[in-house]
Amino acid sequence: MENAHDIAKSLYRVGVVDTKTMREFDLMCLPEIKEFSSSQIKKLRLREKVSQPIFAKCLNISPVTIKKWEQGEKHPSGSALKLLNLIAERGLDFLMSNEPIAA
Repeated sequence: MENAHDIAKSLYRVGVVDTKTMREFDLMCLPEIKEFSSSQIKKLRLREKVSQPIFAKCLNISPVTIKKWEQGEKHPSGSALKLLNLIAERGLDFLMSNEPIAA
């Protein structure tokens, strides 16, 4: 699917594919968002070597929420879950970077 997406982007750049079609193709190629167990969230935070308050600050949520996730009292959803997936895939440094995301 990644190769097909690269081809579609190339066709878009030369004007063969219109913006609407490219956006629809982009949506089809979004990665699946995986759920995290409480232990996986804690392991992820520890892998990144940050405290609960620092992890919470990076995710723009309260430290209490991180604590509840790690204790299994609550579960991340929506944009928080997407951010956890990005951190798992690319690391916390990616999220905190000021570098522009390549198109």
